Amino acid sequence: MDFKLSKEQELLRDGLVKFLSTRYDLETSRTAAKTGPGWQPDVWAGFADELGILGAALPDEVGGIGGGPVEMMVIAEALGQALVVEPYVDTVVVAGGLLRRAGGAVATSLLERIVAGTAVVALAATEAESGGNWLDVATVAEPDGDGWVVRGTKIVVASAPLASHLLVTARTAGGVSLFAVDLADAGEGLKAHHYRTVDDRRASDLVFDGLRLPGDALLGEEGAAGPSLEQARDEGAAAVCAEAVGCMRKVLADTVEYAKQRQQFGQPIGSFQALQHRMVDMHMEVEQSVAAAYLAILNLDAEPAVRARAVSAAKATIGRAARFVGQQAVQLHGGMGMTEELAIGHYFKRLTALQYEFGSTDHHVTRYAKLTRT
Repeated sequence: MDFKLSKEQELLRDGLVKFLSTRYDLETSRTAAKTGPGWQPDVWAGFADELGILGAALPDEVGGIGGGPVEMMVIAEALGQALVVEPYVDTVVVAGGLLRRAGGAVATSLLERIVAGTAVVALAATEAESGGNWLDVATVAEPDGDGWVVRGTKIVVASAPLASHLLVTARTAGGVSLFAVDLADAGEGLKAHHYRTVDDRRASDLVFDGLRLPGDALLGEEGAAGPSLEQARDEGAAAVCAEAVGCMRKVLADTVEYAKQRQQFGQPIGSFQALQHRMVDMHMEVEQSVAAAYLAILNLDAEPAVRARAVSAAKATIGRAARFVGQQAVQLHGGMGMTEELAIGHYFKRLTALQYEFGSTDHHVTRYAKLTRT
């Protein structure tokens, strides 16, 4: 199988890498993540206006470039390598995919605003009792005149504190449905508790207490959101697989460079054979992860069972690799590896969090086993 990027994809990657190398230094991004709004809106605007990456994998009809999963992979990997906290996966990959499949005037308008960088959209799907299953929904939406009333709770809604809009899953008479919520109009019907996660991202716990929505807030057909949500979860998992590859490439490169410089017993620690073996093991895990990420990306457009099996295989493989590479990097750096003074400590936190996003390693091992038995 040919894993080479096209010239256009290489230009996309190189332009983004150059932008991040000059505009996204780690110290500034960590300061922004820990204070104020938790991100850099000017960087997000640059993604839209200067690079066009917010529309690279979205259709031409909404102002995008019309790319696909490979373009998404290229972008996510570069963002992972620079440890970008801006919500590309949440807004463009997950929400963008749901909106694209839902269709309709509201979805089209939101997609156009995502491409332009003027809307940040987060998916509110996880509930306390659902065990991470997006289709296990206790939140309800009931008809109210020509609109809807939503009641229920959502937890750990990634990027919600940064969002201008939410996509909310709720149970209706027909099944699980998806609704668009403009946060500027939510009023007293929505209560939010915002917080910073261990990897310097932002998330929220939400309570919908009689939130009133207009009739056109319903996206797609009532009760028919299930297949699209399953696809969005797989797309998100594939995207964070690519992001993890970018993180691991950076962690490995920094560890090798540190081993060349750190002196012990009058010589670089990289000259010790035992440590060389550990870095080779890290390299092998990274290379396996690259192949696993391609497996997921190249099967995103396959039929659901094939897609799910490929994504779970990749997520399980990369989850294990992220744990190994992160831990080895910290150990090889010594006590400094756990501090925030070095980049390695920040990457370790992100690699740890990535193991659980869109399903844990154990979840995907179990799902893969079930899918291979059927």
